[in-house]
Amino acid sequence: MEWLTQLAGLLLHLDRHLFEFAHAYGAWIYALLFLIIFCETGLVFTPFLPGDSLLFVAGALAGVGAINVHLLVVLLIVAAILGDSLNFSIGRWLGPRVFRMEDSWFFSRKHLDRAKAFYDRHGGKTVVIARFVPIVRTYAPFVAGVGAMDYRRFLMFNVGGAVLWVVLLCYAGFLFGNIPVVRNNITKVIFGIIILSVLPVVVEYWRSRKESGRA
Repeated sequence: MEWLTQLAGLLLHLDRHLFEFAHAYGAWIYALLFLIIFCETGLVFTPFLPGDSLLFVAGALAGVGAINVHLLVVLLIVAAILGDSLNFSIGRWLGPRVFRMEDSWFFSRKHLDRAKAFYDRHGGKTVVIARFVPIVRTYAPFVAGVGAMDYRRFLMFNVGGAVLWVVLLCYAGFLFGNIPVVRNNITKVIFGIIILSVLPVVVEYWRSRKESGRA
């Protein structure tokens, strides 16, 4: 499908697209990055949006002086916190009946079940761990809301995870994204980040299959 091809092109050439946008629209780049992180963490039908790789490339963009890295980090921490809070609220509003819903264009039952298994295994700290796991990152706060986790407890994990996630990846991009060997191979670096991000999901799936086999 054409949109999948376009999405793949966006993911693998984030550096080029963000640099072009920053050059053309200046400070509006902050609003674009804020919106992407907010939607990726806050809406269960947008788990395909870039997360880890976007933060790294945004940090690299700041490394060449196109944007302010400290302002970037603060804004994206706020976006991540607000996104998870919205997702939590939607999950709490829908409640357990969500597990009776079927797949649709905006809702994936498979992703929900995967996030629930992750949540059942790791408990409340899933909200922190999930920050570094695509798909699970989008569904974990939703599952926490469905499970009626105490909001104050959720907020503690939400804020801590958001700070850790954004600070680590943005400043990693800021410090290392413009080293020549990294800069000249940025597509491979982005691809590597995506693979490393997906790896915990693969491990979790392998463990669940292994446990199911034993049972």
